[in-house]
Amino acid sequence: MRQILIKAGKVTIRARLLATPTADRIWDALPIHGAVQTWGKEVYFRTPVSHDTEPDARLVVSKGEIAFWPDGDAIAIGFGPTPISRRGEIRFTNKCNVWAIALDDVDQLKGVYAGEQVSVVESEGDSQAWTKRAPPRASRRTSRQGLDGAGC
Repeated sequence: MRQILIKAGKVTIRARLLATPTADRIWDALPIHGAVQTWGKEVYFRTPVSHDTEPDARLVVSKGEIAFWPDGDAIAIGFGPTPISRRGEIRFTNKCNVWAIALDDVDQLKGVYAGEQVSVVESEGDSQAWTKRAPPRASRRTSRQGLDGAGC
């Protein structure tokens, strides 16, 4: 089972990757570093990953589902309503690929603010996957500019 740590500000959340093409792309790009942006009760940040919208991509996710926003090349974590949510749902602006499930309470993200640094790294508890994993790509996008508009 592949697991990651998402560290944003003083918050650390463990997550389990799902068996999806997006999860594979993100896993291969680790470690990922960026700057947090927020939109309502959503934290999102740019990645060096690009990937198309998968057939099961969704506008509405459940708390604890970690998504990838193909239109922004960003990871998005909703932990409550966004400005366009209806009746407490977690609604993104565009369809997103769910690629991981948080193992810790995502409500911790309430204490994370725009501009704080975020890292996504392989969990040390995943030693079996570490031995099977190929080394990361040498060339990566280095731009960590903010995104315009809303998250996922």
